[in-house]
Amino acid sequence: MTTSAAPLYLGLLEGGGLKRRVQAAYDLLHSCDLCGRGCAVDRWQELGACHTGVRAVVSSYGPHFGEEDPLRGSRGSGTIFFGWCNLSCRYCQNHDISQRGNGTEVEPEDLARMMLSLQAQGCHNVNLVSPTHVVPQILAATLIAAHAGLRLPLVYNTGGYDSPATLALLESVVDVYMPDMKYADASVALQFSGVQDYPAVNQAAVSEMHRQVGDLVLDEEGVAQRGLLVRHLVLPCDLAGTETVARFLAERISRNTYINVMDQYRPCHEAGQLPPLDRPITRGEWQRALDAVGEAGLSRLDQRRPLTWERL
Repeated sequence: MTTSAAPLYLGLLEGGGLKRRVQAAYDLLHSCDLCGRGCAVDRWQELGACHTGVRAVVSSYGPHFGEEDPLRGSRGSGTIFFGWCNLSCRYCQNHDISQRGNGTEVEPEDLARMMLSLQAQGCHNVNLVSPTHVVPQILAATLIAAHAGLRLPLVYNTGGYDSPATLALLESVVDVYMPDMKYADASVALQFSGVQDYPAVNQAAVSEMHRQVGDLVLDEEGVAQRGLLVRHLVLPCDLAGTETVARFLAERISRNTYINVMDQYRPCHEAGQLPPLDRPITRGEWQRALDAVGEAGLSRLDQRRPLTWERL
């Protein structure tokens, strides 16, 4: 535990460091390299593989009480849900946002006002959901909001398919990284999320995130101030490769990694036509996932929800 710390981005305000990051990020949009796809599209002129150009799309924002305990605390996590995504998960529960782009295009000034509104509502943090493809816009908004009094930590809530170029821009800006580790097998990732080399890209990204911020640090109230928090969704028939993911975290990141091993998989979007993703996980699959995590040596698990089961 520790007392609340000043958010990292404040250290870049003096001397114009954050402003230079904004310019560098927008420059990347001329040949986009923000995620593992590396589509190289000039997003100043056309849409990238993420269906996004130079403006971010926001679906909704507000206090969220369904996040992990260290994020939601007693006053909620200040989530901003971005439209579109750099992944194409065929079972996504938010596919209307991630793959249909439901939302409104916004300018950085609009996004900054959202951040300040979340602070005014008492949220513990600004939680940027599916941010990878709109990092330039996020940095620009953070610069504006910080000058206007934003003092909340930033949570980077990502699918985990982030490029080194993006993570370099976010060093000393993001306080809490919360990446998914979706798959341990590249062929499974290609089949169900439509991207190449997910495990390699994902593991490199998680390693860099941990290098930047270390293990998750909480304040006296148990609220996250800085560090890495990993999400891993258990899939039917172990398609997510839980044992491999757990061993990677324990052996190559830290045995003190905070991990949320999620049990809530349900068939959504196209999953009903994609066996074995056409069913929830079983009690046995869930228990085997927990056993794998424990055997790897990871003990900081988020287990805030009571388990309810529709299948045995």
